[in-house]
Amino acid sequence: MPEQPPKNVAISTLALMALGTVVSLNALPMMALEGLSLVFYILFATVVFLLPAGMVSAELGSAFAERKGGVYIWVKEAFGPRWGFVAIWLQWVQTLAWYPTILGFSAASLAYCLGDPHLSQSGVYTGLVSIGIYACATGVALSGTGAVNTLTKYSVFMGTLVPSLFIIILGLFWIDQGNAVAFLTQNTQIDGHMVREHVHPRFFPHFTGLGSVTFLAGILLMFSGIEVQGVQAASMKNPRRDFPIAMLLASAIAFLIYLMGSLAVATVLTPKEISLTAGLMEAFSLMLHKFDLDFLVPLIALLITFGGVGNVMAWVSGPSKGMLQTARDGEAPPFFGKVNKAGAPVALLAIQGVIVLALSSIYFLVKNVSIAFFILTTLTASIYLAMYLLMFGAAIRLRITRPDLPRTYSVPGGLVGMFLIGGTGLLGVAFAFTAGFFPPHNLPVGNPALYVALVAGGLSIFIAIPLIIQAFKKPQWKRTTSAENNFSINGNNGD
Repeated sequence: MPEQPPKNVAISTLALMALGTVVSLNALPMMALEGLSLVFYILFATVVFLLPAGMVSAELGSAFAERKGGVYIWVKEAFGPRWGFVAIWLQWVQTLAWYPTILGFSAASLAYCLGDPHLSQSGVYTGLVSIGIYACATGVALSGTGAVNTLTKYSVFMGTLVPSLFIIILGLFWIDQGNAVAFLTQNTQIDGHMVREHVHPRFFPHFTGLGSVTFLAGILLMFSGIEVQGVQAASMKNPRRDFPIAMLLASAIAFLIYLMGSLAVATVLTPKEISLTAGLMEAFSLMLHKFDLDFLVPLIALLITFGGVGNVMAWVSGPSKGMLQTARDGEAPPFFGKVNKAGAPVALLAIQGVIVLALSSIYFLVKNVSIAFFILTTLTASIYLAMYLLMFGAAIRLRITRPDLPRTYSVPGGLVGMFLIGGTGLLGVAFAFTAGFFPPHNLPVGNPALYVALVAGGLSIFIAIPLIIQAFKKPQWKRTTSAENNFSINGNNGD
């Protein structure tokens, strides 16, 4: 029999797992480059997206806490099984192109741990390490829910929370020692001498065109993923109470890490010292050097690499479990429902692994893939935002059509409150979705029409695939998958 999820997922564990899907420390230097304007960006993203997503996920998770499937169940109950399948498909497929980016970040961090940062410029090194980390993560996922939850919890704690706290402490020490705050000063040449002068930082960013709007929309996506662990709600002892607490706790911690962490980097490093290409480890190295703590670089690099593993683990299991549930409900081909003795969705993990392996192989073939990856990232972002449109729409619709649905946690303010909070999230997602079709001014993407065609065409294809699957859905899918669930694929399942 497949493994039944134990009712032992604690609030702290789920909060850490949700944090692993939301927080990417590699974003801190990018936000720090904006100076004090980063506060506006983060507040904007929190109010317009993170809080609505966290609150809506908490309500939907508490309403359907006893049922597996996460966003699949939420959207299914509002708009029917077809759109529930579309929602979980979009959540699952968007992760496939995202994996190579977080894996590349982990490989770059590991290079610092090995004492040779230049390794991160090697496509062969990056490709091999990326594939190796993903293979290990998949191996753990095949071991079952318990192994995934344990590794994710400790890797996010050690690799995300600890480095975040450390970088914030460095920023506070820098101010306490009387050093100049980097984003409040600038170097000016007067009579042949460099003089550091105080400047008046700008809180509101200066928008220069559609490229700036695209950047603002991209900030919203940094806070995405809070809903992914909805599939874990049924594994909690008191899911109707504990799941909302975990979601809101993860949202609060994510906000603090992004705000305080990026401010700490902006406090110690000047804009000229911040490198977007070198990323977080270069920023960490420079900050530690200013405190004569260079010997800590390998340790911090090891922790951040471990945190990258936690990010991957948090995403490997979540959407796959939701897709597994669609197969068990007969909404997807029975092949998707194959599990091993530990209850892991082996077919989905195998498909996922092949695609991620193919995408990670780009590191072997191309020296500069920044533009290609940007287009790929924009495409997957559009796919993910389409899922959020369905999720926010489902929350609003269920408040209207099923007002008596038991909700341990409800977005405050009744129906008006849901329209305000859910509607804000819906508008924020629509804004980011639309902005994604405008190429940013700081990347030479070539022909803008071709850029829009690639993004729009790819989005149309990925939305069409689940609709086509649904169009050819057969009644025997549900009966076949239900029968297969009684056996392990490692046993005699009749295949």
